[in-house]
Amino acid sequence: MSAMDDTTTLGRARVSFAKQSDIDEFADMLAKFERGEIGPDQWRGFRLLRGTYGQRQAEDAQMMRIKIPQGLLTERQLLALAEVSEQYARGFAHVTTRQNIQLHFVKLHDVEPVMQRLSHEGLTTREACGNYVRNITACPWAGVSAEEVFDVTPYAEALTRYFLRHPLSGVLPRKFKVAFEGCLEDHALTAIHDIGWRALTRVDEHGAVQRGFRVAAGGGTATMCRSAAPLHEFLPVADMLASAEAIVRVFHKLGDFQHKARNRMKFLIKSIGWEGFQAEYERQLADVLAAGAPSLSFDPEQPPVEQAPDWSRPAPPSTESLATRVVAQGTSGPGIHPERRPSLLVTNEQFVEWQRHNVVRQKQDGYLAATITLPLGDLTSEQLRAVAELALAYGDGTARLTIDQDLIVRWIRVGDLEAFYARLAAAGLQRAEAGLPTNVTSCPGAESCKLAVTQSRGLGRSLHDALAARPDLAEAARGLVVKMSGCPNGCGQHHIAGIGFQGSIRKLGGRAVPQYFVLVGGGPTADGVTFGRLAAKIPARRAPIALERLIALYQQDRRDDESPTAFFQRVGLPDVKAAIADLESLTEETAVAEDFIDLGEVTAFSPEVMDGECAT
Repeated sequence: MSAMDDTTTLGRARVSFAKQSDIDEFADMLAKFERGEIGPDQWRGFRLLRGTYGQRQAEDAQMMRIKIPQGLLTERQLLALAEVSEQYARGFAHVTTRQNIQLHFVKLHDVEPVMQRLSHEGLTTREACGNYVRNITACPWAGVSAEEVFDVTPYAEALTRYFLRHPLSGVLPRKFKVAFEGCLEDHALTAIHDIGWRALTRVDEHGAVQRGFRVAAGGGTATMCRSAAPLHEFLPVADMLASAEAIVRVFHKLGDFQHKARNRMKFLIKSIGWEGFQAEYERQLADVLAAGAPSLSFDPEQPPVEQAPDWSRPAPPSTESLATRVVAQGTSGPGIHPERRPSLLVTNEQFVEWQRHNVVRQKQDGYLAATITLPLGDLTSEQLRAVAELALAYGDGTARLTIDQDLIVRWIRVGDLEAFYARLAAAGLQRAEAGLPTNVTSCPGAESCKLAVTQSRGLGRSLHDALAARPDLAEAARGLVVKMSGCPNGCGQHHIAGIGFQGSIRKLGGRAVPQYFVLVGGGPTADGVTFGRLAAKIPARRAPIALERLIALYQQDRRDDESPTAFFQRVGLPDVKAAIADLESLTEETAVAEDFIDLGEVTAFSPEVMDGECAT
């Protein structure tokens, strides 16, 4: 991962994940579909393999999901994403909770040129959707965190390359998710994945420090929440590929190919029992080892190390040019668009506040990492260009996506931080909200998703604005994680939030009212993860009030130095219900016109749950 002099790999060099043959095959299959040579089901399965997902809109509207392995983007990749989002989508891109980039409202015949442009910079959409090994995520602080055991990035990238186009990856019963964490805190939420890897070390019989992973399997959310169970308390890093291969073989051999509602690996483990799963895993692992265990392309104990940038950094763009460009660029299409509020007049107080919330010191002396908080995970094409230019001028030419739908720029020299912030502000990216409940997480919801019931992005903006108007509450609940999804599937990860919201419907006098299940107490623990407990079902318009009351409950009843996550995991459910119970009641006499309009919409709520493609 050393820096390269060639400008095509400036940043952190990576071999391309793309293949031209993937794109040629997409064009060929699209032509066959349009000629009637293949049917809709075969076409659907194929385009999902290539990261193209049909939206709920009847007109030609596709969602394209671009795999960003470990969330790592180079400057040139950021520029390519800016170009395609501006030319083929709505003028902005969306960061997902699994470190992907999504483009919405892309026309089907524009998918190929998007793929072509991204492939030039090494990006692929292959296996981003469908029943495949999905994007392998990793801690965004990997390589720079002062608390990490070791940098998991090389191992996560190696596993990405191992499973990309793997013979089994395309023929699994259901999607398969993998995450890596090197820190003591589980930033990657490994416990909700099919395989979770936690970095560990131990001293061997010769006194040498050996690297390994605590391996857990079978995690997941949605209709059956399950924390991954430990499969290995310590697996040497050299055995990582063999172990992963064996787990995937078990899933392929015994998984349920018939029933969409119960064909994730967690259901397989439930059906055959943990002992049965372990026994089959051991058999498959023995077969893998007997055939010749796959090996890493680097020394497992001494992988590539991310070094400080040692090249001459270019001059940054001026604040005036950034603000002009960001304001001038338009966005188009339906749905909620990112706000653009560039500022050329930032005060020292604003800088200090942003630094307090959004900046951490790296383990490397003299360097800082800064979080760029993205409302609802969105940023415009010009903001993407701004991030690329600033990462190159002040960082190492890369940015990392987070599962909180944010961006992190690393390797900022201490003396450059204030100038970096001034240019973020000029690009409208200056929000000081990292770690605050205002920095909500939301799936795309009914704005585009076929399965969604409610407009979760509308709720996300409403909750943000409510807390932004009460900075005292937001600051009091620092560390509180607020997430929402427009359906039970949980792409917004609401099951594992301190306070989570799940979209649903209630009927009132023959009319539909958008409502949300309110869950409390989800989040990572020392051994895994806890899942939120249902506290209420409230009309959507009352969700901001519920959030304010729950924060007030935390302020009132918390113990000394108790975090919001710990409080909502500890507090009794009757106490939580009592705080918001009156918000549940809605009658024809008390309902007002707004109750029948979803947040983020202007017309009457008319939910239509369509046949989604998540399990195709």
